Amino acid sequence: MKKLNLLFIAALSMSSLMAQDITDAVRYSQDEVQGTARFRSMGGAFGALGGDMSAISINPAGSSIFTNSHASISISNLSTKNDINYFNGVSSSSDSKFDLNQTGVAFIFNNLNDNSPWRKFALGVAYDKVTNFENAWNVRGINTNSNSIGDYFLGYAQGLRLDQISALDGESLSTAYSEINNFYGFGNQQGFLGYESYIIEPNTNDDGNTQYTSNIVGNNFDQEYTYASTGYNGKFSFNASTQYGDNFYFGLNLNSHFINYEKYTDLRESNANAGSLVKDVRFQNGLSTVGSGFSFQIGALAKINEALRVGLSYNSPTWYTISDETTQYLGTVRNENGSNVTQIIDPFVVNVYPDYKLQTPGKVTGSLAYVFGDKGLISFDYSRKDYGSTKFKPTSDTYFSSQNSLMSDVLKNASTYRLGGEYRIKQVSLRGGYRLEESPYKNDSFYGDLNGYSLGLGYNFGSVNLDLAYEHSQREYNHQLYTVGLTDAAQIDSQVNNVTLTLGFKL
Repeated sequence: MKKLNLLFIAALSMSSLMAQDITDAVRYSQDEVQGTARFRSMGGAFGALGGDMSAISINPAGSSIFTNSHASISISNLSTKNDINYFNGVSSSSDSKFDLNQTGVAFIFNNLNDNSPWRKFALGVAYDKVTNFENAWNVRGINTNSNSIGDYFLGYAQGLRLDQISALDGESLSTAYSEINNFYGFGNQQGFLGYESYIIEPNTNDDGNTQYTSNIVGNNFDQEYTYASTGYNGKFSFNASTQYGDNFYFGLNLNSHFINYEKYTDLRESNANAGSLVKDVRFQNGLSTVGSGFSFQIGALAKINEALRVGLSYNSPTWYTISDETTQYLGTVRNENGSNVTQIIDPFVVNVYPDYKLQTPGKVTGSLAYVFGDKGLISFDYSRKDYGSTKFKPTSDTYFSSQNSLMSDVLKNASTYRLGGEYRIKQVSLRGGYRLEESPYKNDSFYGDLNGYSLGLGYNFGSVNLDLAYEHSQREYNHQLYTVGLTDAAQIDSQVNNVTLTLGFKL
């Protein structure tokens, strides 16, 4: 293989090395209702209420509602059930996991100067799990759209020189796999896998060839796909707030975000189609992502009268720096002269890619609450987030610019509605909530809205409170197997059940 002008090629845009796409951007831009049991049982509608450690994550002014210093810790059990449909194949999966999803403390400092309008100050720190990435499922079906994994490799190889997707004479496949990624990028590396596994065939065997055909042909392909992901998106918030007069509260959060995400996919494909040289393929991909980011929030609360409260808060974009590592395995079985020949490409190579930056959209939340004295309350939050403003950076990068334009076209302003209520009977509190999160996609048949409801109860022991919440949510979405070639999708109906227990206490 003639690796010409290597220094020039290595200096090309970093985006050629790893193809981040819209699904990555949306994954890290979404946030779920996490936090204390009281917060979750009322659908997260706390923007005008405050007085709860997780309410601070909606409106930072809420910490000044506390009359005493307060701390809480929450554990939860997350259960996920998926019903999957892929062509004529159906399956289901379920998983359950315990986790620490919230802890925090707020210190209240009362102003001893009675002549000052600044009544109190609050300082706090809190940890909240923003998104949980735990998910696993498997499905098998007969692809009748004539789409094969061969189309994936063909899609990447078409137009690339043969000497840029093949090994040198005497060069090991592992070395060639690593060097091609380093010098030419992710797309060439996929073309290399297709060529060296005999899935794709060059029209001519000279180095300058750029046209290829697939050695997998036919109309029906038996495909089994396994998906597994783990990890979370969390944040530490450093909070400061104050009460002005009797009715106004102001607050600020400085948030440190962190991402830990791992994904594994495994495709098995077989066919008995006449004229198909390659009969069986197994293609495995692993992705490991870590990231860190920063955001801030500002918010205000006002008591219009003894019963009515309003709140307004702004969440800035989150500015992430993210790094990815990938691994791949490819095995094929081809029929040559009546005999089966196995080809394995298992490079044992971890591809480490340059860091990239992601700016997620900001969010504005408006809130109303009505408090019925010591009997209970009802609250409502409305949030709006423009997913179309999500950006990979630097925006001057050609590939990132194209992805940013795509996100602007297919993503939209999405609204979230949260409604919650609480009724108190002496020390016992009964709670309920509902939330609707609109799809970030303009085509919501691809990725649907999320609907959820919740129930809960709490008991106030005086200086200690114990709260329990149950939450159920459901969303239907399509999981596209690959972004190139084999772009068919599995239809998934995902249902999530969460039970949260919170221990809170005055300090």
